[in-house]
Amino acid sequence: MAKKTKAGSDGKKGKKKQAGAENLPAVLSEKGLGDILLREKIVDPERLDKAKREVERRGGRLTGTLAKLGLVEETKLVDFMSRHYGVPSVALKEAAVDPTVIELIPREVCERHCLLPIRQQGSSLIVAMSDPSNIYAIDDIKFLTGLSVEVVCAADTEIRAAIERHYGTNEYASMLEELEATEVEFLQDDDELDIDELESASQEAPVVRLVNLILVDAITRGASDIHIEPYEKNFRVRYRVDGVLSEVMAPPIKLKNAITSRLKIMSEMDIAERRLPQDGRIKLVMGRQKEVDFRVSVLPCLHGEKIVMRILDKSALQLDMTKLGFEEVQLASFKDSIHQPYGMVLVTGPTGSGKTTTLYSALMDLNKVSENISTAEDPVEMTMEGINQVAIHDTIGLNFASVLRSFLRQDPDIIMVGEIRDFETAEIAVKAALTGHLVLSTIHTNDAPSTVNRLLNMGVEPFLVTASLNSILAQRLARRICSGCAEPTEIPPEALIAAGMSESDIEDCMPMKGKGCHVCNETGYKGRVALYEIMPMSEELKEAVLQGYSAIELKREAIRLGMRTLRASGLTKVAEGMTTLDEIIRVTRAD
Repeated sequence: MAKKTKAGSDGKKGKKKQAGAENLPAVLSEKGLGDILLREKIVDPERLDKAKREVERRGGRLTGTLAKLGLVEETKLVDFMSRHYGVPSVALKEAAVDPTVIELIPREVCERHCLLPIRQQGSSLIVAMSDPSNIYAIDDIKFLTGLSVEVVCAADTEIRAAIERHYGTNEYASMLEELEATEVEFLQDDDELDIDELESASQEAPVVRLVNLILVDAITRGASDIHIEPYEKNFRVRYRVDGVLSEVMAPPIKLKNAITSRLKIMSEMDIAERRLPQDGRIKLVMGRQKEVDFRVSVLPCLHGEKIVMRILDKSALQLDMTKLGFEEVQLASFKDSIHQPYGMVLVTGPTGSGKTTTLYSALMDLNKVSENISTAEDPVEMTMEGINQVAIHDTIGLNFASVLRSFLRQDPDIIMVGEIRDFETAEIAVKAALTGHLVLSTIHTNDAPSTVNRLLNMGVEPFLVTASLNSILAQRLARRICSGCAEPTEIPPEALIAAGMSESDIEDCMPMKGKGCHVCNETGYKGRVALYEIMPMSEELKEAVLQGYSAIELKREAIRLGMRTLRASGLTKVAEGMTTLDEIIRVTRAD
């Protein structure tokens, strides 16, 4: 297939090839198209100029750029393109796509031209396109399929989501079919594994392609973790998306050892060691800009080695504190605590609750030429200009405590410790906070008040806790309602009251739910929102700690002083229509 030009070519070249798109009117130049958009008041001059500058800088077509930058609603553009080119429009969320026609056009062609085959009618192929004037795409499809093309117009985002939905499933299915049919023999008897044969099997092309597909697909779906689990008679792959695990594929059991060995080789682990846990890392480069790290953990289980990979996608980190989910009063309190000249700020919560993102956001806010900032992390999830970052290596003795001691000899202003795990690290962090340094760190507790008891249980003296702590921030992540299918819903007042909402707040409550669509894989949720519980260490709380208050008593005192709990923060998000009551009950405990 000859590539004459890319989809972003100008309209003048399109006129020469107009015979390839018989059912379309004359193709407009980008300038002529812009004039019509202005005349019909679909876009104003300022936004049009912004889109044109973006087209000049990055290429692409004007309509697609307008939609991508959010300068014009996609529904308006689809209606305009449909009217102007005289083709029907279609909502791909509701359209039935024939799976047999998906095989006619390769995925890369669909992604390059932003199109999707829908169905075949006789000798014609119905194709949804975001730009019906793209005659190069139409010619490509004719050449590939030998069919005539009938164009319908659809939104760019709907087409790309449909490509992911249909081609993702198809790619897995075809890959597994190929693996089932392959003549390569994979060893199954763990007692007779030959390392050379195992390494050779792991390098077979189908296995390499399947492992690459698993990694890339997980990134595309926005997964935070990949679980590859062997059982006695089956083998499965699960992704954790928005905090919830779901199965995506079940490779043949005969591939268990080959896939495991392939991942261990990529992670630079010892493939001969199958009795002890191992840890490693994989770096994946996607395109020119995007680097993704996988933190790999291998655990020997009864029927093989289970592999869990934590995905560290630096480009997906949201480091603007105003967009993390803080309520206005909470954000002001947190900013006040991190802008103190010295002291300790702790962020607490379970694994995967967004603690690192919050700390990075705080560091971005504090990062100035006048400050010497050093961090000890395990692992370093994002490199930050102007900050001295140290990666922890326990195997060679480079742990949090030893790095923290070294920091204190480096004239620091601000120190970030990835996690306080033991008394030694806690003691050094407290001493640093007491000697004129600002210390940021994380610790694993259920809520903010219980963090004080955790430090005391580690062996830190109460008077040192009260003297060093500025504030404690507890957080959780709740799934956000999908904006593509959100709709109002009714929640019985008694259910809201049982969850902890006051009667006065119920009056202003506008609950929503997601009915399920292709964007959210029919779950009703897309993305996550953070819930926060911030407990500034006021004089009253410090006195309560010195008097030996329990965690429950500290929590009551903090609430009396104005602290909003995780449950209260979640109920506020329910009232605002960001998440659901079921989700808040799932991730928080009643007060």
